[in-house]
Amino acid sequence: MAEKFLMPKLSPTMEEGQIARWVKNEGDAFEANETLAEVDTDKATMEMTALSPGTLLKIIKSAGETA
Repeated sequence: MAEKFLMPKLSPTMEEGQIARWVKNEGDAFEANETLAEVDTDKATMEMTALSPGTLLKIIKSAGETA
């Protein structure tokens, strides 16, 4: 079953983030706690990690886009 992975609020002041780069590509398998993408926030670049194992089926927002 597919699940949407939404960008988490990575800091208390975060309003939005820009995807700096995707570490995983569409079709890649990943484990829990593995980095999927790097996100630029108003304060720093942070890693967005998987909560559980799975496969990245579709990337909706490309690197450079705001989410």
